[in-house]
Amino acid sequence: MNVKRAMGIDYGDVRIGIAISDAMGWTAQGVETIKRQTEEKDLGRIGELIREYDVETLVLGLPKNMNNTIGPRGEMSQQFAELLQQTFGLPVVLWDERLSTMAAERMLISADVSRKKRKQVVDKMAAAIILQNYLDSKSNGK
Repeated sequence: MNVKRAMGIDYGDVRIGIAISDAMGWTAQGVETIKRQTEEKDLGRIGELIREYDVETLVLGLPKNMNNTIGPRGEMSQQFAELLQQTFGLPVVLWDERLSTMAAERMLISADVSRKKRKQVVDKMAAAIILQNYLDSKSNGK
């Protein structure tokens, strides 16, 4: 059986969090935090992960303001979504990510993870939360 997975992406100024769905499309696992360098290198690494995990859908966090408007960060994500679509030719789903990083941070704090360690994993955890919310919405919609 050829399994197609979804990739969750938390696109930040300094790091890009990456999560991948399991073979059944039920759960999301954080797999990597990419420290941003150049657009070419960042996209190169994302491309490697897309091939490695046989990804067919990209789910990119869209930071919205609490009043549901899109500010500068959201516009950056929309531009990155277009770039991902052009580069990889895969469907890109923009997913409301409000509070995903805060939720990830809270989970790590409650698990007593040190500040230094939190910084290293919070982005891939936020990506996992974004992807999990997307997967849950798909399974609830069936």
